[in-house]
Amino acid sequence: MQNEKTEKPKQVQEMRSGPLAGVKILELGQAIAGPFATSLLAWFGAEVIKAEPPGVGDPLRKWRVLHNGTSLWWYAMARNKKCVTLNLRAPEGQKIARELARCVDVVIENFKPGTLEKWGLGYEELREENPQLILARISGYGQTGPYAQKPGFAAVAEAFGGLRYVTGEQDRPPVRPNLSLGDSVAGLHAALGILMALYHRDARGGTGQVIDVALYECVLNLMEGTIPEFDKCGVKRERMGMRLTGIVPSGTYPCADGAYIVIGGNSDSIFRRFMAAIGREDLSNDSRLANNEGRSEHMDEIDEAISDWTRMHSSRDAIARLEAAEVPVGPIYSAEEMLADPHYAARGVYEEVEVGTGDCVKLPTVAPKLSETPGSLSWIGPAVGAHNAEIYGDWLGYPAAELERLVEEGVI
Repeated sequence: MQNEKTEKPKQVQEMRSGPLAGVKILELGQAIAGPFATSLLAWFGAEVIKAEPPGVGDPLRKWRVLHNGTSLWWYAMARNKKCVTLNLRAPEGQKIARELARCVDVVIENFKPGTLEKWGLGYEELREENPQLILARISGYGQTGPYAQKPGFAAVAEAFGGLRYVTGEQDRPPVRPNLSLGDSVAGLHAALGILMALYHRDARGGTGQVIDVALYECVLNLMEGTIPEFDKCGVKRERMGMRLTGIVPSGTYPCADGAYIVIGGNSDSIFRRFMAAIGREDLSNDSRLANNEGRSEHMDEIDEAISDWTRMHSSRDAIARLEAAEVPVGPIYSAEEMLADPHYAARGVYEEVEVGTGDCVKLPTVAPKLSETPGSLSWIGPAVGAHNAEIYGDWLGYPAAELERLVEEGVI
């Protein structure tokens, strides 16, 4: 789909294409972690059936900024998915879920461990319906271990997994990014696990399996060398504010116009160019600072010299001067600047889509970009139960009268 207001979104009836075309996924989770994983897979062609509670549907539909009663985030998170309603707490709803499990390659859920088993939808039950089924399970602490039954939201996982401890200023409490980062990271890991399990099953003659994704373990995967550093040398990485422990210079610096820029000048050759660009050849020629180990010992001196220079220049001028010297540098963007930047436009990072009311909204496309089998948008997040007739009627063979009864009884 091109980035033009005049082009209409593709219709639901169109065949999906992409590298994952033919893969069928039943999404039983809600909110962020599970749905984020399937949003990535749906972008690249997987047929995702999202089951929501009858009535209001997924809570994400009403989160944050609403447009005509629907979350703008929902339009992106649920694009390319087919939405059905299903009461998983009702015995008949559980029966329908098992029937759907026969028709798909993957089931993904992010309920508290034991919830699917309570509903008769655990892996053993689902595998009886479909021996080749892959079940991806996302939870705060994993399906096993002493903490498995604890509630596990992203914020808690970010703290438990070590991310919050190293984030913020040295003399202040830990801070959080204004995002549910732990959920999104877990979704990425779940999507990767699903792809590996599909490859094992389909390309190597394997069978179905369970993918156990713990939010805190996904956060831990981001923690670089913090564990071995402490285990072997007793070195505990602390909060460094604008800085990056042991990598100098790399930080955030103030400019004359009140803006901040990020500079990474940590390789030896870049550091020499950097210091020359700001008129500090004395530092570029200083034998104490010839390598990163020495620079790390003199971090304050280097950062003071950089800040003295950036404070004399506007952010635009500072960036231009450093780019001319081939020093990695960039602005700190909000959504406003990202939407206005020509590089985003040239890369096709946004596309305008209709939101069902005659007006359009920009949605970000999904990385990565594949040259031969790119992902694409076919439709935005649909209405609650928009695909009940297709999935329950065409897939499972339920007649219209039966569907009406199920609606009346609150099953769908």
